[in-house]
Amino acid sequence: MNVIITESAYQSILAQARKDAPLESCGYLLGTDKETATENYPMTNADHSEEHFSFDPKEQFAAIKYARKKGLTIVGNWHSHPASPSRPSEEDKRLAYDPDILYFILSLAEEKPVLNAFRIEGGEVKEKFPLR
Repeated sequence: MNVIITESAYQSILAQARKDAPLESCGYLLGTDKETATENYPMTNADHSEEHFSFDPKEQFAAIKYARKKGLTIVGNWHSHPASPSRPSEEDKRLAYDPDILYFILSLAEEKPVLNAFRIEGGEVKEKFPLR
């Protein structure tokens, strides 16, 4: 499986994560198929935390409605790690309930941001897709 994120989608999540730092930032990545993320749907970190995030259920519903209206699919969700590597924390793995989507993590810990996508099932990372 090849995972692709368009430059515009990447730049959108990068700008959002930098703006929200030092808090974790989050959203959905939408696309035309399960392997190609073409659009960021920004969401609010309802936890307002530097170490974890959660989605506002109203925003999640709005994202799903938007995707359906545009004929897009949810490729995955994403969140930032402002001060830690681009890998799922134990909490990230525990809260990854949907094995049919990808979990993207953007790390801002180093000078050059790092983005990876992960397939997580049953609390375990099954696949890693380096993107940048």
